[in-house]
Amino acid sequence: MDGGPWTDLGTLAWFVGVWIVMMAAMMFPSVAPTVALYSRMTKSRSPVAPLLFASGYLVSWMSVGVLAFAVATAGGRISGDLLAWDRVGRWVAGATLIVAAVYEVTPLKDVCLGKCRSPLGFMLGSWRRGRSGALQMGARHGAWCIGCCWALMASLFALGVMSVVWMAVVAGLIAFEKLIPSRRTATYGTAAILFLLGVLLLAAPNTIPALTIPRSGPTSPMNQMSP
Repeated sequence: MDGGPWTDLGTLAWFVGVWIVMMAAMMFPSVAPTVALYSRMTKSRSPVAPLLFASGYLVSWMSVGVLAFAVATAGGRISGDLLAWDRVGRWVAGATLIVAAVYEVTPLKDVCLGKCRSPLGFMLGSWRRGRSGALQMGARHGAWCIGCCWALMASLFALGVMSVVWMAVVAGLIAFEKLIPSRRTATYGTAAILFLLGVLLLAAPNTIPALTIPRSGPTSPMNQMSP
């Protein structure tokens, strides 16, 4: 499935299904402590509330997947084969990684990361009772994580959204940012990695391990949706 940067996303139903599974796998290491804390705070042995919290979290990320698909489809129809690797696709992918690196050191990223790194503060400030409350809290926590991680997800598209290797790399960076003690080390370390990948993608893409270089041709991966 890995077609490299700007991999074909397939049909909407297929992509959303794969995207939800991806998000569950990629985000679980970093969100698991929050779900566990919520479960303890409900003081209930029932798994329903934690599952609803996790479901609300995934709903937030599902909306990101739908938006990404819509942007990719519209962009492909407008640009034609402009995003092909042998035209501007390589340069857009490299620029995406560099923009993601810059976002890592912005105040907005710092605020969102602070919310994700302090689940107790989030719980105390956003507590809602009942099953609908669990969904709302999960969705709200997911929204903060989207603000924290959207640039990393954009980087995944630029490297190969269906690549298991790059999924693991991005998931590792997300967990690194949320779990290590030093927030500054986390953000600046991630920014350095993304910036380096962006420069290499622009200057010497063949030196990047596990990167699938798309075949040159008239077909743009973003504008040819699988039937």
